[in-house]
Amino acid sequence: MTESRATAAPGGPAPSLDDCDAPAAASAPDPGLQSTPAGSSAAPAKMTTFATLAVPAFRALWLSGVFSFMAIQMQFLLRGWLAWELTERESALGTVFFFFGLALLVSTPLGGVAADRLPKRPLLIAGQLILLLTALGMGIALATDIIQFWMLVVSSALQGLMFGLIGPARISMTTELVGRERMGNAITLSSLSLSGSRVFAPSLAGILAGWALVGLSGTYFVSSALAALSLVLLFPLPATPRARRDASASRTRPNPLAEIRLGVRYAMSRPGLRRTILISLFVMMFGFNYVAFMPAFVEGEFGLGVFEVGLISSVGSIGAVVAATLLARHADGPHAGSLLVAAGFGFGVTVAVLSTMPSFWLACVVSLGIGASSTGFMALTQTLGMRATTEAYQGRVQSLLQLPFAMFALMALPLGALAEWVGVRGALATMGVGVVVAMSLYVVAFRRAEMADAEP
Repeated sequence: MTESRATAAPGGPAPSLDDCDAPAAASAPDPGLQSTPAGSSAAPAKMTTFATLAVPAFRALWLSGVFSFMAIQMQFLLRGWLAWELTERESALGTVFFFFGLALLVSTPLGGVAADRLPKRPLLIAGQLILLLTALGMGIALATDIIQFWMLVVSSALQGLMFGLIGPARISMTTELVGRERMGNAITLSSLSLSGSRVFAPSLAGILAGWALVGLSGTYFVSSALAALSLVLLFPLPATPRARRDASASRTRPNPLAEIRLGVRYAMSRPGLRRTILISLFVMMFGFNYVAFMPAFVEGEFGLGVFEVGLISSVGSIGAVVAATLLARHADGPHAGSLLVAAGFGFGVTVAVLSTMPSFWLACVVSLGIGASSTGFMALTQTLGMRATTEAYQGRVQSLLQLPFAMFALMALPLGALAEWVGVRGALATMGVGVVVAMSLYVVAFRRAEMADAEP
């Protein structure tokens, strides 16, 4: 198969910020970040916000994601709180997230290959089962009073490992269940499920953990029950076909490392797709670590407890739900690239502003903007990336789009050391400025490419 590298013809109309590399599949004309000039093809018909939930199989996958994300969000808060309580050091928070990121970094490329080469339903079931057993193990350790810091590190690493292995399969299966023409709506609704879980799960975890009748161990068992519900919903999913192998792939027994190299080469050879992956990497690497330092920020700066940590996370997630609901109508439209830029800048600015807030309640207000802009950025990078990718490479490209989650977790360790040096407010300010700088470089790089394409 010859890869399509659609670029503007010399003397032709220059690409706009809302254009993208067209996928090699001729049947899927998709707008995005690089090639076909905006308006040269018919815009997709406007759809209702929850259109793809009418597909029964996707609805089951979506509900499974809701319960899985709720369980995971509860555990994120509990691990952060336990790490702070056991050590009272910002670097301990960074260490827990670092090992999550390290495991994610190792497993994500393999998960992309698995999504392209293996049946997705068994892969999702196996990964969700391990997530369930990890939550149960932590609950038992707390109930028997044998909890130690290294257990937080191990559970964090196991969760990162499973994220990397099944994350690409979940998004790739979404595309297969709803079709490419409705992919943006489905991916945005998946982001909505993640954001919605963040509204309720942290507050629920905070309330239950602070309730003597339940406590930390009982909260982990509640998280385990949610993980079990997610697992049950995966069994009725249809068996989806394996992705068609690209002609450039080896005809012999597939080598995972060679498959990973092919996926990276494919993504890096397409300018719009390459820019989408790189900006996702830098924005998430700098900005998303604000989540890791919320326990230290809330308790250290305002003298509050685990309930307030859950509350500020939930408030931010309300903004995320609103953003995802609005984007569900527009993610498949012609202005997705411009919305991506606006969301990226908004995310950096709001994280920087958070560092200056003098009170907890003002910090909650800023968190609304953080939740809205970060969710919009994540949903749009995934949508634009998948729209620019042929079926044979969707799993591996999704794994590249998921790698920023690993990098943001890896950055938690040096940022934790920075927070101990300059304070958590200084670390948050650094994160926000880093995002703004990355977005500025992204826009400059795009404009240079736009001018080069416009030259006769």
